[in-house]
Amino acid sequence: MPDTRPRLIYSQRMPTNVARRIERDFDAPPAPDHKLTSDELVALAQDFRPHAVMVTSSTPVSAATVAALPDSVRVIATVSVGTDHLDGPAIAARGLSLTYTPDVLTDCNADLAIMLILTAARRGAEYLSLMRAGWGRALGMEEMLGVRVTGKTLGIIGMGRIGRAVARRARGFDMKILYSNRRRLAPELEEGATYFAEIREMLPQCDILSLHMPGSASAPPVITAETLALLPQGAIFVNAARGNLVDEDALIAALTDGHLAAAGLDVYRNEPHPDPRFLDLPNVFLTPHMGSATIETRTDMGMLALDNIDAVLSGRPAVTPVPA
Repeated sequence: MPDTRPRLIYSQRMPTNVARRIERDFDAPPAPDHKLTSDELVALAQDFRPHAVMVTSSTPVSAATVAALPDSVRVIATVSVGTDHLDGPAIAARGLSLTYTPDVLTDCNADLAIMLILTAARRGAEYLSLMRAGWGRALGMEEMLGVRVTGKTLGIIGMGRIGRAVARRARGFDMKILYSNRRRLAPELEEGATYFAEIREMLPQCDILSLHMPGSASAPPVITAETLALLPQGAIFVNAARGNLVDEDALIAALTDGHLAAAGLDVYRNEPHPDPRFLDLPNVFLTPHMGSATIETRTDMGMLALDNIDAVLSGRPAVTPVPA
């Protein structure tokens, strides 16, 4: 008897419960043993002729990729909130639905941003290195001193879902919150923060600066030598958004010459091979782009992507379509 379930391909392995749902509800090939490249995704699609394609940010979907997909495809669902790996206009021109997974990863991304703030301020990378070297002696009153986070002024660039969640958490540390956004939010969404229309007017007041705006490979960096110079001496910089928002040469220079006290980074311009100079800087705490990496969040992301696919293939509106 032929399998009448909708056909689905996906670009990398999924959390256990997501994989079980795919196996139960879809006709799908075995889980890939590595993250598929765009060419591999196209080859699989041409062979399997799926109704739905599920990808992550690790597999770009360019105009050329879209053009090579078979006519069977009706929806592309990305398991991410970022969409800079997708050619939205090309997907729309093919008449395909495009969905993403906002909201479900907000809390975990905000948690990681706070972790980066704390570990950068309290010299987490240096403390870990010291312990792994065996510690060996009591430290003096003046040695290895970090920076108190409580009561500091936090500047947020990008006050979307994640930026607002970071602001809520920072208020627990009695921090003063400033933010810069494309437009001012309604008062009930500002989380008690003060709005700055111009980033350059906000930066001199920031003890800590955290990025939470979308990135674009074609756009110039937001964080440059000029903007870093506007931060106070000894400020802390955190990026859990996108690596292409930052001029990394300028950031490394500011961390090396002492203008910045420290940085906490989860994202980089060249992933998964970040600039090796970051590894040589003791005042940088690094994580490998893991903002959403909890069991709960990655499962919720995969389930929401499948909910979107179910809806589109059943003739219903997508649950979370990518805004046009």
